[in-house]
Amino acid sequence: MSKAHSGWDWRKNRVNNPQLNSAGELIHLLTIEGLPKAMIHRILDTAESFMSLNEREVKSVPLLRGKSVFNVFFENSTRTRTTFEIAAKRLSADVVNLSVDSSSTKKGESLIDTVDNLAAMAADMFVIRHSESGAPTFIAQHLNKMFGGKINVINAGDGRHAHPTQGLLDMYTIRHYKKDFTKLRVAIVGDILHSRVARSDIHALTTLGCPEVRAVGPRTLLPSHLEGMGVKVFHDLKEGIRDADVIIMLRLQNERMKGALIPSSQEYYKHFGLTEEKLKYAAPDAIVMHPGPMNRGVEIDSAVADGPQSVILSQVTFGIAIRMAVMSILASSRAGAA
Repeated sequence: MSKAHSGWDWRKNRVNNPQLNSAGELIHLLTIEGLPKAMIHRILDTAESFMSLNEREVKSVPLLRGKSVFNVFFENSTRTRTTFEIAAKRLSADVVNLSVDSSSTKKGESLIDTVDNLAAMAADMFVIRHSESGAPTFIAQHLNKMFGGKINVINAGDGRHAHPTQGLLDMYTIRHYKKDFTKLRVAIVGDILHSRVARSDIHALTTLGCPEVRAVGPRTLLPSHLEGMGVKVFHDLKEGIRDADVIIMLRLQNERMKGALIPSSQEYYKHFGLTEEKLKYAAPDAIVMHPGPMNRGVEIDSAVADGPQSVILSQVTFGIAIRMAVMSILASSRAGAA
């Protein structure tokens, strides 16, 4: 059971949780683990206020006018970086995208020296993606010490650790289509071992009271500690998604794999690829989600990805609103180091 789900007290863990200031307000978003249920709902509600009535467009709200948001991506991304940039611009912030390939880090400058130099350029908020787990937390702790929590940090994905805004937009999507978390069966399918999204989703779902979270995949791609997190483990796709209300498909993260963990992508698709035929084992009104990028014909068939039960493109739109919500909440918090 996660700390958040077992009555975790931010006051006792404030030293180890730089997300919170001395008043318990959110000043960084680094992980969903330990994030209070009320804060998750606040983020989801705020995001909902940014959506237009037709649910396909996101409003422009000038809440960050005069603020500077630095997107610092040490790892490649298209969807996440773009939606963060759009979100910041919808809030009227000035956006700076750091191209790491041409930055001073390639010349031997340390991570902290890079951050300090950017902070000296009047940065108000950093959006950090890094291949090393814990890098955004390390940066947030440093900025708390140097600037008293006045510069916010958002984790846009760090190693295999966390991807909190993806987890939050997944929760927004589920709430939008299914309303009540306390009555759902949610199946997360695929390469969970290497997935920061799966980790964030599991923490969020358990915090929000989802009674049944399932992990589905081959033994080589499922971490050993899942059952200790209250997750039911399945190694058969049909059984794993049977009567599920929500199916979250994950891609094979070949770039993080060490050694051959599956026989082949064709063999993986045969056993764990979601097809129209296999989808029939889920609840009739089940929704299909995917954080992207998708590998069609590997973890998901195009007929499912583009089918009537797919809400994958809605996830992308909702992601803009969620990232706007996180930025606006962080910017409204009072400064004060954790």
